[in-house]
Amino acid sequence: MTTLLQIETATQACAVALSVNGKTIALKEEIAQNIHAGNLTIFIDEIMRDAGLTYPELDAVAVSKGPGSYTGLRIGVSTAKGLCFALDKPLIAVDTLKMMANGFLEQTDCYDGLVCPMIDARRMEVYTTLCDAKLNLLTPVSAMVIDEHAYEDVLKTGKVTFIGDGAMKCADVIKHANAIFSPLNFNSAANMSTLAFDAYVNEDFQNIAYFEPYYLKDFVLTQPKKKA
Repeated sequence: MTTLLQIETATQACAVALSVNGKTIALKEEIAQNIHAGNLTIFIDEIMRDAGLTYPELDAVAVSKGPGSYTGLRIGVSTAKGLCFALDKPLIAVDTLKMMANGFLEQTDCYDGLVCPMIDARRMEVYTTLCDAKLNLLTPVSAMVIDEHAYEDVLKTGKVTFIGDGAMKCADVIKHANAIFSPLNFNSAANMSTLAFDAYVNEDFQNIAYFEPYYLKDFVLTQPKKKA
């Protein structure tokens, strides 16, 4: 029996889940701005206590590796690394966009289109990729500025479901009969259960000392405007 602790902090979602053999058995999450630093370790303690598990009973810790929020990823990954180091457990990293697509596909029976997970990167830019119904990545993960011509060629060939906190802001820009926009949240630690379990079985572990989140873009500090 493989018991994994799973952490997702790449967006405004602060989510913690427990899984056994790839099946989610517990989930605690909240979506709000700037809550990761104050809530993540509390959520972890609560979900472990509620499940009646001790930390040494964990087999590994899985974390959403990005792309996403610089601060959120830093908090999630540093927490996961700290737990793995203290407990001498393996660290598993799960691609955030693939995790989102996995959640959509697990909740959508017999889906035969493409999935486009999008993470809001401010203005009309998103972190995104394109997946088929078997979770194969068809395009590289990238930071993309969305305009009315985005995905024109793909939409001509069939339906695409756009998901994530970056998708809804694109609904007024991407106008096509084959474009579907889901308002549901797929940035959940529960959506990495099968992916994390597969990684554990294949011993796809990260080096705890050197692993860093996949920020995709460098952190840019914005200065407040001076008052006139």
